[in-house]
Amino acid sequence: MRRLAILLVACAAGGCSAVSDDAQRSSLAALDTREPTPAGGPEPLPATRTCETDPFGSLPPAARTTPRDRFMRRIVERGYLVAGVDQNTLGLGYFNPVTTRMEGFDIDLVRAVSAAIFGAPRVRYRAISTKQRESVIESGDVDIVASAFSITCPRKRRVAFSSVYYRARQRLLVPVASRVRGLSDLRGRRVCATRGSTSIARLEGTGVEPFGVDLRSDCLVRLQEGEVAAITSDDAILLGFKRQDPQTKIVGPCLSLERYGLAVNRAHRGFLRFVNGVLARLRRTGALERIRERWLSGLPGLPGDASAASCERRR
Repeated sequence: MRRLAILLVACAAGGCSAVSDDAQRSSLAALDTREPTPAGGPEPLPATRTCETDPFGSLPPAARTTPRDRFMRRIVERGYLVAGVDQNTLGLGYFNPVTTRMEGFDIDLVRAVSAAIFGAPRVRYRAISTKQRESVIESGDVDIVASAFSITCPRKRRVAFSSVYYRARQRLLVPVASRVRGLSDLRGRRVCATRGSTSIARLEGTGVEPFGVDLRSDCLVRLQEGEVAAITSDDAILLGFKRQDPQTKIVGPCLSLERYGLAVNRAHRGFLRFVNGVLARLRRTGALERIRERWLSGLPGLPGDASAASCERRR
């Protein structure tokens, strides 16, 4: 309880994201959760037979930036893009109670896609949990999901992913006084991760006791209350927790390399190519790196360095 009190005081002073139940409800209420009518589109993508040999491949970028297919015309007629996002992960997708705005790396990407459609960002956000990411795409409740969504072959059977826009490393977050240096130090102890995540799946067979929660921020509360010994997630997510609670630290070697993609319905091939065109332009102009630097500059070892290569070899 003492560490939770410290966090709440620090947040009040610095404007960081709160993780209490009241703050969670307030944030959810501030987001638009109306569900648009599901829109039709072209035939779905073919079965991902080559996923094991090309797990991160996507459709080529659209040559034109003007929305041309039926699904995108419906978005234009509606007047805004509907995006499924996390709203409690500082640096990625976060409802700032001070500015009453959504902020973060994933949010900036959604805004870029929307600006490419409308000429200026026009987005309605829908707060979703980790385990809801596939279902809201399949049902048509949202047009796009941007939520630190790791590309995997099982997920590609349900949704279509853009090209990779970020690489993260799964690691551990522990209290600053902890002597834990890796998973081997946590055998028989509780380790928190979100349900439906690749992080919790990779705890199987490690000797630790997985502790599943629905919302990422729930893990930070459990760690502060001493209910778990550590949190495991991508370093991009753990960085936000560390900024919220300076009495924590990121430790351990890379457990897996995670590649993030924006997700859309498999039926909407034209929209997927459009999104890939937006990402290609952001890379070409250097804007993608500037967005990353703005939100995730505190990470030790950036994607593409020797530590990421070493993690890839261990997979």
